[in-house]
Amino acid sequence: MKLIEGVFSFLAKKEVYGLAIIIFLGLILYYLGKIVIEKIIISGKTDFERKKRNTIVKLISNIFRYVIYILIILTALNLYGVDTKALLASLGVVGAVLGLALQDTIKDFISGITIIMDNFFVVGDTVTYQDFTGEVIDMGLKTTKIKKVSGEVFVIANRNIDAIINISQKPATIVIDIPTAYEVKTNIVEKTITKILEEIKKMEGVKKEPQYLGISSLDESSVNYTISFLCPQERQWQMKREALKIIKNQYDKDKIKIPYKQIEVHHEQKI
Repeated sequence: MKLIEGVFSFLAKKEVYGLAIIIFLGLILYYLGKIVIEKIIISGKTDFERKKRNTIVKLISNIFRYVIYILIILTALNLYGVDTKALLASLGVVGAVLGLALQDTIKDFISGITIIMDNFFVVGDTVTYQDFTGEVIDMGLKTTKIKKVSGEVFVIANRNIDAIINISQKPATIVIDIPTAYEVKTNIVEKTITKILEEIKKMEGVKKEPQYLGISSLDESSVNYTISFLCPQERQWQMKREALKIIKNQYDKDKIKIPYKQIEVHHEQKI
């Protein structure tokens, strides 16, 4: 009984339940504020605008989170009898010291704002930094995270992003050479290619009308017919695979031969 009374007596102290209430209210304020931020920032019409909105929401949410942390700490200190007014008054000198100590952090913050305002990249873009290529998965006050297709995540301080290649803001041009047997007449091949272009046009994400560019080369065993189309940078490899599948299926359907290397083996027989 004494133990239970002691626990209740401890929990009944203003410093204990008050701290719990402050933290609880702070968390509620943070999540409500995050929802309001997402609602206030109007969603964009284009894919880039939507990704930029998502990046701004993440950045403002991070700033808001730190503000909530500071409010919780100041309120808690006030609860424990610390004169927060005097503390805030003395922050002028402390702020100057912290400014010198946190120069890199301030540079990270300013660089993060500059990146967004100047449209360097946003969350969801595919970028190349040095020899690392991947998708921007997160952008905070201090760092940006880039994830490779293979799963590795590269974390870079915002202040160090001085040169980066963004390969997402403009569509990728997919060019495909279709090797075809010499014996198939050109007019027949071109009719099949017209069917192929119609199927590619139906693929989700194709930016413009797919084009037939003509015969690109005459190789030893094939005539190469070339087609092209535009698609989002981040989907270029997947869409090229889908286009190749369409080509193979249509060639099979129209019974057009795609040449391939063959090896003849003779078992010591006279030819």
